[in-house]
Amino acid sequence: MFGSVSTTPEKLLQMFAALLLFAAVLGIVLFIASRIRGKGSDRWVGYLYLLPVILLLSVGLVYPGLRTIYESFFDAQGGAFIGVDNYKFIFTSGELRRVLGNTMIWVVLVPFLATAIGLVYSILVDKSRFESFAKALVFLPMAISMVAAGVIWKFMYEYRVDQPKVQQIGLINQIIVWLGGKPVQLLITDTWGLNTLLLIVVFIWIQAGFAMTVLSAAVKAIPDDIIEAARLDGVNAWSMFVKITLPSVRPTIVVVLTTIAIGTLKVFDVVRTMTGGNFNTSVIANEFYSQLIRADNQGLAAALAVILFVLVTPIVIYNIRSVRQEA
Repeated sequence: MFGSVSTTPEKLLQMFAALLLFAAVLGIVLFIASRIRGKGSDRWVGYLYLLPVILLLSVGLVYPGLRTIYESFFDAQGGAFIGVDNYKFIFTSGELRRVLGNTMIWVVLVPFLATAIGLVYSILVDKSRFESFAKALVFLPMAISMVAAGVIWKFMYEYRVDQPKVQQIGLINQIIVWLGGKPVQLLITDTWGLNTLLLIVVFIWIQAGFAMTVLSAAVKAIPDDIIEAARLDGVNAWSMFVKITLPSVRPTIVVVLTTIAIGTLKVFDVVRTMTGGNFNTSVIANEFYSQLIRADNQGLAAALAVILFVLVTPIVIYNIRSVRQEA
């Protein structure tokens, strides 16, 4: 249908060519490594093995990143240089400032709530009779895709007009009706950011399983003699949590928080599936897609991608530094 789109045989040919090129590079690296002899050869072999990785990262990550930064200074079609106008528009447009605000709400709420739920749950079910079953229930959402989760919860929030003989199929609205209230168009209502908060609930529902799994392992790693000594000293449950458990699992909490925060900044599937970014629910990743695919504004989309990269970078750096300090 589109002349610029490759046919299936051409795509297959490109795939096989890329595989052959990868095999050839790998073969050359292994051949040279096997021929290196002498003092300090291990270091050179290590550098040699790193070379393909560096090349792949340069082609697949560094170059696209630099290219995106370059294109963010051009207009919608990428033909005219407009300086920082795209960035000015992002921070002065009411709609895009709302997008940035929504993203910040996601980043503030999701990591802390998901981590808190995972930590508390892992402590409550630790060494209980039904520990495995209880953990499986919370971990199950991790086994489905973001799109599937969005579809499930969209049915949960579904609205039907309030008329006789019209039954609500959405669980939340049915509960509201049972309690004597009137059904609400939950995903449309943006009063106090209600619909954004409802989308956040979906993401927390997914990420809490990840937090619980990782933190549960950290909780089990706390030495039993420390716990027994605290109990002999008459430490109550709250003091045990604050003075023993929390300090012991702090490095893991940092890793979980930062990992979920990075995923939250890039959230796209849930928003796209449930609202399409409409009704003031859009976030940066979704707006990037809308500007690039729907509005065909390459410059603005590139600027949004750069902002997302800038927001993610400090979290990644902090995560790496924390892991190194604990190593």
